Amino acid sequence: MKNLTLIILFVLCLSCKDTPRNRDTSQVKDDVHEHHSEKQSKPGAANEHMHRSSVEDLVERFESPERDAYQKPQKVLEFLGDIQGQTIMDIGAGSGYFSVKLAERGATVIAADVDDEFQGFLQDRIEKNSIENIEIRKIPYDSPNLKEEEVDMVLIVNTYHHIENRPEYFAQVRKGIKPKGALIVIDFFKSEIPVGPPLDHKLPIDVVVSELKKAGYTSFDVNVDLLPYQYIIKAR
Repeated sequence: MKNLTLIILFVLCLSCKDTPRNRDTSQVKDDVHEHHSEKQSKPGAANEHMHRSSVEDLVERFESPERDAYQKPQKVLEFLGDIQGQTIMDIGAGSGYFSVKLAERGATVIAADVDDEFQGFLQDRIEKNSIENIEIRKIPYDSPNLKEEEVDMVLIVNTYHHIENRPEYFAQVRKGIKPKGALIVIDFFKSEIPVGPPLDHKLPIDVVVSELKKAGYTSFDVNVDLLPYQYIIKAR
């Protein structure tokens, strides 16, 4: 009988603990609502997918040797040619992966991004390494925030598929590029490859070219051989 009493008391004690079923769930609902609202404020499924990771995790991924292996930045820089003295906007600059490399090659770089945390990280990186030829520029989701004929080149790497209303957006980009300048789009092949976003977020080359034609571009140089998982489109 004594043992039975102890067992009953033990069970009653467990039932009083702050379990998810018994505790006040109002704070949990608030947390879920805030998280949901934050995701909903990111335009497009591609942005929502990317921001499931923290900025710290994304920076580690963007700056990793694994990325170097498939991104082949030196080959990309060779493809761009002599950029000494040019002004280049890097749209979706993120951690500054390409912005820093472009600056090292003698370009004046406008590192553009929509995200304050990325911009803060890159600002710290610039100051730590005493880089003088990179300008941080916060841009909205729907505009590159370029002045007319402000730059010689716009580079957008792994970011084209994040942008909504692309013909309108890249028409604005075109106005910001000097007459002899170019837009360089680097993005993932629409196929099952071991890197990049989910398949339904990727865009095939013909869709990108079609959208850029709507934006006013008339000349296209498409390279599918330089990088293992990405195409490069030079548009004028």
